[in-house]
Amino acid sequence: MSFLDFARGPALNVAMAVFVLGVVWRLVALFAMPWADDRSVPREGAPGRVRGAVGTMVRHLWTPREFGMTSRFAIVNGYIFHIGLAVIVFGFVQHILFIRGLIGLSWPGLPTGVITLVSVVTLASLIAALVHRRTSPVLRLISTLNDYVTWIVTALPVLTGLAAVAHIGAPYQTLLAIHMLSVAALLIWFPFGKLMHAFLVFVTRAETGAFYARRGVKI
Repeated sequence: MSFLDFARGPALNVAMAVFVLGVVWRLVALFAMPWADDRSVPREGAPGRVRGAVGTMVRHLWTPREFGMTSRFAIVNGYIFHIGLAVIVFGFVQHILFIRGLIGLSWPGLPTGVITLVSVVTLASLIAALVHRRTSPVLRLISTLNDYVTWIVTALPVLTGLAAVAHIGAPYQTLLAIHMLSVAALLIWFPFGKLMHAFLVFVTRAETGAFYARRGVKI
């Protein structure tokens, strides 16, 4: 078995199994937790749970002006690399072909040049996020190993993908195998690190918004 065969075969299959089972396990564990009945009396004029949940999610799409430029940079930069990652995953023709092989769905892809540009911008945005974390006294203080491992497994597929497309550093098959292994690492880490926020952020934010809305608190 060649290095590429291993990467796109057993390694990727195991990673996808861990990803699916891990995500399902985390979600089941969350929703299976006992939920205490809220017996408090809703504040007069308080919005309903749905309105409070949706309102909180919408308001938190942007940082209040009072938080200053530093917070706005984090928000804007976060949008850049999140959108960039989505474009790379769902816009690159080879990725679309891979998804079609898994679930049978496909759609038109973007030109390779566009994906390359988006990848460069996304990688630069991820690096800016890391520099911001390391240079901010507060962020550096609260950062844990989880944050840095999450950054590494997110940035590596972008970096190795760019190297594979540009044929830089090694034969193409080797670069492609390394790229696939970096994707496998991301999938394995996903359910157990902070990448899981992709599934949990709206659930937790909605619950928090509904909880505080009942008490007349706007967050």
